[in-house]
Amino acid sequence: MRTIAVLNQKGGVGKTSTSVNLGAGLTRQKQRVLLLDLDPQAHLTYSLGIMAHELPRTMGAVLMEECQLADVATEVNEMDVVPASVSLAGTEVDLAGVLSRETRLKTALSEIDDYDFVIMDCPPNLGLLTLNAMTAATELLVPMQPEFLALQSLGKLMETVKAIQNGWNPDLKLTGVVMTRYHRHKRLNRETRRSIKEYFGDALLETTIRDNISLAEAPSFGQDIFNYKPRSNGADDYRNLALELLRRGAP
Repeated sequence: MRTIAVLNQKGGVGKTSTSVNLGAGLTRQKQRVLLLDLDPQAHLTYSLGIMAHELPRTMGAVLMEECQLADVATEVNEMDVVPASVSLAGTEVDLAGVLSRETRLKTALSEIDDYDFVIMDCPPNLGLLTLNAMTAATELLVPMQPEFLALQSLGKLMETVKAIQNGWNPDLKLTGVVMTRYHRHKRLNRETRRSIKEYFGDALLETTIRDNISLAEAPSFGQDIFNYKPRSNGADDYRNLALELLRRGAP
């Protein structure tokens, strides 16, 4: 079971879009996928048409050990999804004084083994929820926009990754960096990609996610890109991303 944290502390880089559509792309390759929403904004949850405010229990209940992942998972488009809600912000506060607070998600995941991929959509910060994801994951996938400020935040993120590897999770590996909202005709985009390639080498994935209006529209219909616009550039790109991760295998 490959457990991937989709993470970047910078907001607006396509973490949720990547989590949802990579999961959907893998499902179409006959992979069994579990999506975990770890963001109190619950963007992944609402992007798939799940009304988190109507649910009695969500991810927060799992982290507080009130129930198991299987108890709150719901099936959407052949994927299992553990939704989040705004109450997850309070869960992070509640966990602050709890023993083994960094490993709550890892413990919850140890109780399941019937998936090929677990994909975790992380909040845009390095708080306790993100720490749980990095402690539980075996792989890290970093979406980033091709711009200067994204490069700056990536350096800080990798410092945090090294700290996690030296402490809670020595098994955490960087699966790759994927460029999102990419325009190959823009000079800044090409130069940023070249800089990332020089620093990360093969960790920069070959697949790029082109800027595509359909990717922005799909969540408002509660659909992944394959159900919303299967012939769009967005669907092509996330299909290629899923195939590339399968081809590469676990790092």
